[in-house]
Amino acid sequence: MWYKLKAYMFCCLLLGMAVPMGVQAQELQAKVTVLAQRVPSTVNKNIFNTLQTQLTNLLNSRKWTNDNYQPLERIQCNFLINISNVVSADVYQAALTIQAARPIFNSSYQSALINFQDADFTFKYVEFQPVDFNESQVQGTDALAANLTATFAYYVDIILGLDYDSYSPKGGVPYFTKAQNIVNNAPEDRNITGWKSFDGVRNRFWLADNIMNPKYNIIHDVFYGYYRSGLDSLYGNDAGARSGALDALSKLQAFNQENPGTMVLQFFVQNRSSEFIGIFKNADPLVKSRAADILSQIDVTNSANYRNQLR
Repeated sequence: MWYKLKAYMFCCLLLGMAVPMGVQAQELQAKVTVLAQRVPSTVNKNIFNTLQTQLTNLLNSRKWTNDNYQPLERIQCNFLINISNVVSADVYQAALTIQAARPIFNSSYQSALINFQDADFTFKYVEFQPVDFNESQVQGTDALAANLTATFAYYVDIILGLDYDSYSPKGGVPYFTKAQNIVNNAPEDRNITGWKSFDGVRNRFWLADNIMNPKYNIIHDVFYGYYRSGLDSLYGNDAGARSGALDALSKLQAFNQENPGTMVLQFFVQNRSSEFIGIFKNADPLVKSRAADILSQIDVTNSANYRNQLR
């Protein structure tokens, strides 16, 4: 945890923030927002303010790991619930957007760990109902109510796994295992989707499956190498950092050639094109050209942008 603490301290100092020490904190500094503009006016909208508060308390007050965090080590994350439909009384269909970031050593820059929208989120909420999570009873006594906290707990474990993986080789595996346990014991109801392989190709099942699949173990090396050998060195040893990032992306390219179309690759590269370009735009021509070739193959949607910006 010490290297992580140094990274957070440096960010705070650059931003002119106080650096509190000696106080233990939970792992997350999460913000939850609930948008309910599409909910009929017959529904009391105060319910969603209460939901927002209860979920925020769950995320920020619960102890999610066995590690002791300093306040400035807490992972910054945002959860946005955008309710699109009222399925039945107290049951809502929504899209859930999850964002979390990691500080980069020697800079004020925060790199995204996750920036993902889950469109398969249906849950039940009655104002002031208990909002808690028990990993031994994922399904709870009411499947639709349990799906609310199971989904949030799942993404907390994914965030923790990505964060730990970025600081130590395969350091996130215990949390990815917890996420997969939630998948395996997820609530079941005809209105609940996202937990099964047949629910789609980009859902909670496939993300956990890809990350935990022994055949895809190289993904953990990609996470670690990209951050620790790449971004964390960029503001002190830019040539070495580019080499480290390029090595990680080369592994990702080889992975994609052997396993095309995986969710985990799309999950890693999406919304990251500006960061990739920023890493390599001042590189020497050979490195820049190599980066453009690799990025154009693993992130086809932005291939023209890479060719233009890294030529």
